[in-house]
Amino acid sequence: MTIPRLSASDPMPQSLRGGVIALGNFDGFHRGHQAVAGEALAWARAEGRPTIIATFDPHPVRYFAPDAAPFRLTTLDQRQELFEAAGADAMLVFEFGTELASTTAEDFIVELLGKRLGAAGVVTGEDFTFGRGRGGNTEVLRQLGALHAISARTVGAVSEQGEIVSSSRIREALKAGDCAAATHLLTRPFAIRGVVQHGDKVGRTIGFPTANLALGTYLRPRYGIYAVTATLPGGRVVHGAANMGVRPTFDPPKELLEPHFFDFSGDLYGQEIEVEFHHFLRPEAKFDSLDALTAQMEADCLKARKLLA
Repeated sequence: MTIPRLSASDPMPQSLRGGVIALGNFDGFHRGHQAVAGEALAWARAEGRPTIIATFDPHPVRYFAPDAAPFRLTTLDQRQELFEAAGADAMLVFEFGTELASTTAEDFIVELLGKRLGAAGVVTGEDFTFGRGRGGNTEVLRQLGALHAISARTVGAVSEQGEIVSSSRIREALKAGDCAAATHLLTRPFAIRGVVQHGDKVGRTIGFPTANLALGTYLRPRYGIYAVTATLPGGRVVHGAANMGVRPTFDPPKELLEPHFFDFSGDLYGQEIEVEFHHFLRPEAKFDSLDALTAQMEADCLKARKLLA
């Protein structure tokens, strides 16, 4: 069963009114986000209320800085599954555009959270801001909410080894190729999900067929070769090695994620798969010949097999 995906532009279904909403971007749904959601879940269960986990899409950064480089850690589909696994009764999506950006903090609380969504309680992180010009913060939410029968709670930042767990920290780890740090902070490996597309089929001719995925709005991890696992349609999990980058040996450069799966034969074209990043093996390199590339790929696959075993 998949929990419903609701739009904050629509009235909340009657069965979910009076719920507790965990409110934030929750991109990545890392340890810090999980703490906010956990507080909402505990509060809702104690009072017999539904729990709704909210997110903003597109990310507000994309609205205010449309030319920003891709930085997403999760798609909406991935977040929906993560929220469901956490125990939420529904996912709520705030579509971030001109209307939401121009909504005052007071209207956000009174009209949106109160009248349209029927929230009884809201849980945010301590640094949560909202409303036009970031006019609202957790204190505004607490004070104004109380006047309109909306209780508000905040959850402090989660720290690991003296540093706050944040999406920014995870992005930095991925850009450095530090899969272990990203996995620890996320509580699972960073994963790119997409539909397998037709490529140049060079890998097939040298004995290393790949499943090519466009990167879309995802953050680009450090270019290079990774040991990966993938979940295929039907739930089968396979091991492999993947090139993440622009394939400098081939012209023209084309940014792709290209996983090669061990001991697998089958047609994945047009099907959705999810690739998890476990270990960074080496940076991308340009090879003088296909033979040199093939020899290096054999070594990469051997190393990836050992690391994933």
